[in-house]
Amino acid sequence: MTQDDAMTQENSANGIPSAISFALPFIFAPIIVLSSFYGGYTILMAPIFGYVFITICDFLIKISIKSPDPNNETNLFYYKALLWVWPLIQFILIFWCINAVSSFSHLSIWECIFLMMAQGMITGAVGITFAHELMHQKSHQEKWLADILMGMALYGHFRTEHLLVHHRYVGTSKDAVTARYNESFFAFFLRVIPSCLKSAWQEETTRLEKIGLSKSNFKNPFWRYGLLACFFLLMSFTIGGSFGVLMFLGQAFVAVLHLEMANYIEHYGLTRKLMNNGKYEPTKPHHSWNANHTASNLLLINLQLHSDHHAKPDREYPLLQKYDNNEAPQLPFGYPLMIAMCLIPTLWRRVMNPRVNTWRKHFYPEGN
Repeated sequence: MTQDDAMTQENSANGIPSAISFALPFIFAPIIVLSSFYGGYTILMAPIFGYVFITICDFLIKISIKSPDPNNETNLFYYKALLWVWPLIQFILIFWCINAVSSFSHLSIWECIFLMMAQGMITGAVGITFAHELMHQKSHQEKWLADILMGMALYGHFRTEHLLVHHRYVGTSKDAVTARYNESFFAFFLRVIPSCLKSAWQEETTRLEKIGLSKSNFKNPFWRYGLLACFFLLMSFTIGGSFGVLMFLGQAFVAVLHLEMANYIEHYGLTRKLMNNGKYEPTKPHHSWNANHTASNLLLINLQLHSDHHAKPDREYPLLQKYDNNEAPQLPFGYPLMIAMCLIPTLWRRVMNPRVNTWRKHFYPEGN
C-alpha cells in the first residue's frame, strides 16, 4: 500500500471524501477549452454541467448527514494543493478565452460573449469559492493566492469585507451581505455592491489609523487589490485590445454576480438577536442556511456547509460539519438550483419565506 492510499483510507475512515472527489470543479477546464475550439452549442457545456448535471446528481445521490471528525487536522495536503494550483489554471483559462475571442475567426460575436460568460461562471463558482477558502487561511502566501483569484474578478476588496465585516456582523443590520426578509436578489445586488466597497474601505482605513498610518500607506491592501486589477486589465488589452478588455470585464461581472447570488442565498432572512447588554448573540450554526447535498458540495468544496463555516471560520473545508433541521435551517436544494431560483423573486419568496418563518418559530419562539 502506498502512502497516498494509506492517507485516502485514513481520511475515508474519518468521514472525509477523498481529495480527488473535490477535484470535480477541474472538469470545467477541458470543457471551456473545447468550447473555445468548437463554439456553437458546445459553449453550453459548462453551464449545463454546473447547473443541470450537478443538480440531477444532487437528486440522485442520497443526502448524508455524516460528518468528518472535526479534530482530524492531519493529511490535508492534497486538499490544500487543489486550492494552490487553481489560480494558475484559472489565469490560463481566462486569457486563453480572451485570445480565442480576439483571434479565432470561427467564433461569432455572440459566441464570444457567451464563451466569456461561461468563463465568468467558472471564475465565480470555482475561483471565488477557492479564494474564499484561501483567504481564511493563516499564511500570507495563501492570502496572496486569494487576492490573485479575486483580482481576476476585479473584486479584491471582498477579502477585507468578508473577513473583517461580514463574519463579525452577519445577521445584523451592520452587515450588508445579509439579505433582508422579502428583499429580492436584484435589490440586494444593487445595495450590496457599493455598500461592501464602502465598508471594506472604512475598515482598512480605521485599522491603519489605529496603528498611526495614513490610508495611503502601502500597508493598505487596497493597493494590492488595485494593482492586481490593473495587471489583469493590462494583460487583457495586450492580448485582445479594447475588445479583450471588454470581454474580461464581462466575465468579471458574471463572476461577481455568482458571488453575490451565493451571498444572497447563504443568510436570506436570518438574524441574530440583540441581547440586553447591547451586543449581538454569538454567531451560531442556525444563523446560516445549510445544504448537505453531495454533488454540489463536492463542486463547491463544501461551501454549502455554511452553517459550520460561520460557527467555526478557521475550520478547513474538508472538515466542515453537516447539520440537521434541529441545528440549522436547511435549503431545499443545492446552490446551483437555488441560484437559478433567486433570479425569480416570486418563486424565491414562495419557497423561502415559509422556511424563514419556520426558522423563527423553531429558534426564536419567544419572538412569535
